[in-house]
Amino acid sequence: MKVNLFVSRDVEEPYADIHTNELTDNITKAMSILESDDANDMLAVKKGSNIALLEFGDVYMFRVENKQVKVYTDNREYLIKKPLYQVEESLGSDFVRISKTTIVNLKKVERVAPSLKGMMFIQLKNGLKDNISRKYLPDFKQALDL
Repeated sequence: MKVNLFVSRDVEEPYADIHTNELTDNITKAMSILESDDANDMLAVKKGSNIALLEFGDVYMFRVENKQVKVYTDNREYLIKKPLYQVEESLGSDFVRISKTTIVNLKKVERVAPSLKGMMFIQLKNGLKDNISRKYLPDFKQALDL
């Protein structure tokens, strides 16, 4: 499916036009999501040439790799076009930045342990691992109420 996005400062309220030759389940689902107040709880991601909508609660981690922002879920990874700082602005309190390149979902953390040179090591429930840098450690601890 081809998707076009047009940003205009002249538009008072966002709207979407869908052009199709057939009403499919995916189009019906997209319409429902776009019309609901919960649309802000969804994230459009790309996997190859396909676009999918994810709920933020299904996301384990956002990480910059090779100048691209990857989104990790339970067992898949996707790409998004937004830079990490823009993603961070749209996230709720369940997400916290742990390094310059990584944001994690606190509800998906399996364990945290000490690492090298004052950093902490984090492992998510899907097996992903990363380091919490010293710069972001105070914010991480605050988010966990430690």
